[in-house]
Amino acid sequence: MMSKHWLGKVLMGLALLVGVGLGLSAQQPVHAAEKTYTIGTVDSFEPFEIPNNRGTYTSKNPGIEIEMLQQIAKHEGFKYKLKVMSFDATLTALQAGQIDATMGGMSVTSERKATIDFTKSYYSSGVVMAVAKSSKITKLSQLKGKTVAVKSGTSGAIYAKKMAKKYHFKVKYYKTDNTMWSDVQNGNSAATFDDEPVLRYGIRNGMKLKVVTKAVDSQPVAMGVKKGQNQELLAKLNDGITWMKKTGRMQKLINKYTKGSASSADSSSQRTIWALIKNNKGALWDGLVETLELTVVGAVLALAFGVILGVMGIAENRLLTGLSSTLIYIFRGMPMIVLAFFIYIGMPSVIGQKIPLFTAGVITLMLDEGAYVGAIVKGGFEAVDRGQWEAARSLGLPYSKALVKVIMPQGIKIMIPSLVNQFIITLKDTSILSAIGVMELTQTGTVIISRNMEGFKMWLIIAVIYVVIITLLTWLSNYVQRKVG
Repeated sequence: MMSKHWLGKVLMGLALLVGVGLGLSAQQPVHAAEKTYTIGTVDSFEPFEIPNNRGTYTSKNPGIEIEMLQQIAKHEGFKYKLKVMSFDATLTALQAGQIDATMGGMSVTSERKATIDFTKSYYSSGVVMAVAKSSKITKLSQLKGKTVAVKSGTSGAIYAKKMAKKYHFKVKYYKTDNTMWSDVQNGNSAATFDDEPVLRYGIRNGMKLKVVTKAVDSQPVAMGVKKGQNQELLAKLNDGITWMKKTGRMQKLINKYTKGSASSADSSSQRTIWALIKNNKGALWDGLVETLELTVVGAVLALAFGVILGVMGIAENRLLTGLSSTLIYIFRGMPMIVLAFFIYIGMPSVIGQKIPLFTAGVITLMLDEGAYVGAIVKGGFEAVDRGQWEAARSLGLPYSKALVKVIMPQGIKIMIPSLVNQFIITLKDTSILSAIGVMELTQTGTVIISRNMEGFKMWLIIAVIYVVIITLLTWLSNYVQRKVG
């Protein structure tokens, strides 16, 4: 039987790994003396939110709502930090307490009023239908039997769902505007529904679509806080909106982005592949570094977690083998994107502490990839001839020494190819973390495309970067395998 001493070591190691992941959040500075609100916003929703090529809102023209928030915060005397994610994720994060308020061209609906306290409205936006430039569709009745693309959680999606039964069309959901619009432009979907200013922004900046209907279902746009919570912030936002309206600042701001040149995109000379690389090299580099950091840190923790699971899986203690099998089964069976949302949005409501994006990403990789590593390690140890165990134990070696001195060196040689392959898979899996807003390489590409609408060229650039990195890792893995072999 495995000694209690070893059992304690294994459990302590498991606890330490989780502690390391959660402890990364301690790197975030805490300023208890001053009140700083966390505001959730979307990764792009032009002209309301216009990120720069690094996915932040520090440019001269960050969008209607970002600039509005800047002016209100200065006037009302409070500080804030933005948390960027997909629109539907902001609503979930608001209910989970991850953020204090949310915005993103959010329409005020009776359904949302049940869980959100809205600010005063500062814009009214109607929904329009757009089709590909070459399309002959001009009205909803022509959509019968066809597919319509919409962005999850938006007023366009709500309107499409309401009209689908009446006009007998199917609805397909996307996370970002540019992906949704590209689907229509490429002919995969017949039409799209979206807020009029957002669609017209996309068309003005190169998307080959045309608006074919008048704006309908006009709804007020506002910010929101969780119902019954953050009433002090709600009051400050309302005071600021009132002040901007009375002084004419609000209308001036709206005109700047809907009638002025603030939302103009890159010229055609800046849309070549070389120009896209040159103009966005800083953002692409940052995204690559974030991807590699996530990969290395996540892979190291996953390896440690996986080794513990693997050792537990071959233990003579049934409790440990059962626990190992259960953890491997759970984390291998759970889709990684679900695990990422659970850790980033679900866990804070349980532990009472917000989890930074990078930390959430690392923990997700550790648990998901660690489960696969655990299965590899367990399989590698079990592949060692059983006679090696018996020989080691017959010489009087205790379980722990037999494992470390005899079984492990042989098992590692068996595991190496699979472990290296898992490391490459970890690199590719970092792209899934873009769903919660981690600014790795894939999310960087999404943000850049939202500004210039050059989906094919940017995804080609991103794909080449991934292929180059994975090729280098493959060469390295082949070298390591030859040396170990």
